[in-house]
Formats: sequence, C-alpha cells, structure tokens
Amino acid sequence: MTTATKDQLDVERIRADFPILATILHAKAGTAGVPLAYLDNAATTQRPRQVVQSMVDVYEKHYANVHRGIHWLSDQSTDLFEEARGKVAAFIGSASTEQVIFTHGATESINLVARSWGDANLKSGDEILLTEMEHHANIVPWQQAAARTGAVVRFLPITDDGRLTLDKFDEYLTPRTKLVAVAAVSNVLGTINPVQEIIARAHAAGALVMVDAAQSVPHTKTDVTALDADFLAFSGHKMLGPTGVGILYGKRELLEAMPPFMGGGSMIRRVTTSGFEPAELPARFEAGTPPIVPAIGLGAAIGYLNTIGIDAIHEHELRLTRVAHEVLTAVGGVRFLGPDPEHKSGIVSFTLEKVHAHDIAQLLDRQGIAVRAGHHCAMPLHKRLGITASSRASFYFYNTTEEVERLGRALEEIKRIFRRK
Repeated sequence: MTTATKDQLDVERIRADFPILATILHAKAGTAGVPLAYLDNAATTQRPRQVVQSMVDVYEKHYANVHRGIHWLSDQSTDLFEEARGKVAAFIGSASTEQVIFTHGATESINLVARSWGDANLKSGDEILLTEMEHHANIVPWQQAAARTGAVVRFLPITDDGRLTLDKFDEYLTPRTKLVAVAAVSNVLGTINPVQEIIARAHAAGALVMVDAAQSVPHTKTDVTALDADFLAFSGHKMLGPTGVGILYGKRELLEAMPPFMGGGSMIRRVTTSGFEPAELPARFEAGTPPIVPAIGLGAAIGYLNTIGIDAIHEHELRLTRVAHEVLTAVGGVRFLGPDPEHKSGIVSFTLEKVHAHDIAQLLDRQGIAVRAGHHCAMPLHKRLGITASSRASFYFYNTTEEVERLGRALEEIKRIFRRK
C-alpha cells in the first residue's frame, strides 16, 4: 500500500507543457506500445514548451551578439541576456548580478575555480577536502589542481547509509585545509548534506567552500547569502533549461582577486602589445561569445519554476521518494543506496539481487521506463559501497505516483525473468 498524501501540484496540467512526456515507445504493427515514464531527471530534465518557445523567439526576433553591437538587435539581445542574469541572481539570493558568471555548465564552473582561484592560492602541502560522495566533476578538477600546485586531496568518509561523517569533520579539517568542495545533494545517494553547517565549520577553520549545487538548486530553495557560500555551481539543463549553460556564483572579493580563467574578447578592459587589463565582473570570466540563447532559456526556466513554487516541487519529490521506497521494498531483493527518504532528494539509487544494473535499465526501457545505470560519474563512491554499478530512478515535479508504481511492477517482472534463468 503506497503512501497517500495530498499533492499540492496539478501534475496532469503541468505535464501538458512537456510534449515529450506523451511519447509512446516501442509501438509495432499490432501493438500499441508503452507510454514513456521519464525517471532520469538527475541526468537531465525535460523542457516545457515555454522554455523552448523563449529560445525560438530569440532566434527569430531578437538574436545578435551581446555587449558589442551598436544596433537595435544587439541591444535587444543584450537586454534579454542580462535580464536572465538578474533572474538567476534573484533565484539563488545573490546580492549582485555581477557575482553571477555564465559558464557552459556546472563542470566548467568548478574547473574555473580550480584553475583560477586554485592555481593562484594553492601551494605544496595545502589540503583540499572533498567527500566520498562527490561527482567526478567535483573530484577531477581538484586532483588536477593538486598535481599542478603540490596540494593534497583528502576525502571525508561517508557512513554505510550514505551520509557524511560530520563527527570526523574536524579531524579532516586541518590548518592546512584551504578549500572544502562538497555536493549539496549527492547525485547517487540523494543525500541532502547540511551545507550551511559545513560552510560555517570550514570558515571557522579558515577554509573556503565550493558547493556543487547541480542537484539541489533545481529542487530546493537556495540562498547563497544566507549560506555564506564562497563559490556555488549549477547547470541549466538539470532545471528545465537548455544544455550549454551553467552558473558560477562567487563572493565578490574572491572573484575580483582571481585572474581570468580564459583570455579573449569581452574579458578585457584594455589590450596592448605589452599586456592586458581584465574587465570588471562578471565580464572578466566570460571570454568570447557567451551562451546567449541558452542563458535566456535558463531565465525562462527559472520563470517557469517560480510559477510552480520550489517548496511545492520539493514536497512533491519527497512524496514520490517515499512511494518509491515502499514499492521497491515490496519487490524484495532491492538494496537502497543512501539514507531514508526524509534525508534525501528525489533520487533513489538501488541494486537488485543477482541482476546487473545495465540489464535492469535495458529491460525497464522495454517497458517505457527510463532510468540511469552505471557508476553515475561517481566511481570512488561505488567502490566505497562495494559495487561497480547501480540503477538510479530520479524524479521531478512532472512525475507521477503511477510512474513510480510502474517501476515497481517492472522490477517484479525482471526478478521473474532472472529467476527463470
């Protein structure tokens, strides 16, 4: 029996804004096919008509390069681009739009900090503290920075139920720790980390904090000012926006002290044959032509999310996560990765006894259910858990209880198939 709680959202009305969710898969002669159940939102979300149309409108009516042309189209494009920056700043609680840097994704945002701040501030013997649950995008850039500077990367362990061992935090946080890089939400475990506490404790020890918020900004309220975050990164495509656009937020004093990550047009105030003078924020970190239309699309996505309400989104996902735990527990032979639903986001990763994750994903696809299988760009985490791969169902506000129940029934059928084998 699944949990019955009142849903704040009119999900069927919302789904009408997402044409792809009406897709019928595997239809053949004489068969009706199966409806798509898209449960791979931690990888990327779908886009509503409104976001797609916003980008079409730019290309058809307003497109030109920004900040450069002295003509009407350029003015139009620049205004829309900067309006999008303002929407991002408001959405995450930034005190200034100048602290919002457009990148091409969360990965680039983290690499920007590792290259610019890291190369300028890290030296031999310094420590960078990560956690065992980090995505590769919040591991590899720091390993590369350590290789360049002689710094050392350390990893805060996790508990068996996928939570940070904060009782050991002070042991790992030493006077040599210059930066703590942590995911606000694990992309595998779904664990919601106490970022505000981590930031406060790191600051007390003299360390800065880089927050990978790719899995949190689309799902829960984010206020970078209240968090006192030093750096925070996220991607547009995980929150209804297009691919090719991401955000780096940074404290003004840190960003102003950092050398430009890339050189070229836009990021300069003056260039001579003997050198250059970088531009003010945010331009100094936006070399070349920026992701103009993707950024405007991200602004439209934020507008759409605001009409839904971030708190309602979080509550809906929590409801689906509870249902998923119930129906998958009833299947039997399922091992959940991560904590119980009250401490996680809408991410439910699991293994099924005697069935490989890739077989699960392939057989689920035959029934129209899209999930992720593999190590989810978190190989150290999977090694810690003693597995090579897992299956991941991840939800957003347009998913339904019926889709989660379909997942349970499909897994029961998969168990029967492998039992016969």
